[in-house]
Amino acid sequence: MGRYGSIDYPAVVKTGTLASLALVAIGFAGAALGASTLPAWSVSLFTDAEAVGALGVLFVPFVFGVVLPLTE
Repeated sequence: MGRYGSIDYPAVVKTGTLASLALVAIGFAGAALGASTLPAWSVSLFTDAEAVGALGVLFVPFVFGVVLPLTE
């Protein structure tokens, strides 16, 4: 057993990256399609979803695909 238990790193990387891409897509679609009809808080929510998704796309593969497997 590894240091962090029995984590399936490839599955975590794939799932995390796809979830992050989904956040980016939902955020972009919501901000682009509903910008004129939605209240300001929901446009902020979609914009924040885009930002969190972009950070997830950058950091999830690096952390779960490179750093954590190397520290086992």
